[in-house]
Amino acid sequence: MVKIDVLFEQGMISKISELEKTRYINFFTSSYKDNLQHSKYVMSKYPRWSIISGYYAIHDLTKLLLAKNFGIKVDLKVHTTTIIVLKDLVKNKQLINLLDKGHKEFLSLANDLADAKRERVKAQYYTGSEFMHRQYLSRAKEFHESIVLPYIERMKPLIK
Repeated sequence: MVKIDVLFEQGMISKISELEKTRYINFFTSSYKDNLQHSKYVMSKYPRWSIISGYYAIHDLTKLLLAKNFGIKVDLKVHTTTIIVLKDLVKNKQLINLLDKGHKEFLSLANDLADAKRERVKAQYYTGSEFMHRQYLSRAKEFHESIVLPYIERMKPLIK
């Protein structure tokens, strides 16, 4: 496993200056809440965006924990590095597993987008069909209930 010191040396993470810390914490506090609300708000009409926003809610909450508790900000390869740092600093396996699952779902959607870009004629990639809309709605609801909400509930008590 990569150690925090190596990530600092590689410039993947850095210490947040005291002047920047309050702004950084306020941003991620607002951002994770906005993303959570957006995820709920768009779920029925735009379920893929619900999944994306739900993932960003847990991702931003994680960066809030790193900033507030450890004075760390993630500078490069943000999604992967955030997970690596969390694994190194927090020993709660359930929390780490939920973030990993959220990241994998997010990557799945990114792969869908890449496929859609290559095959633009296949409109179902954009949930244009009723069938695909129902599929993504089901995924969005499951993701919200089994990943996003439990992650947030487990993470909140850890943030000082």
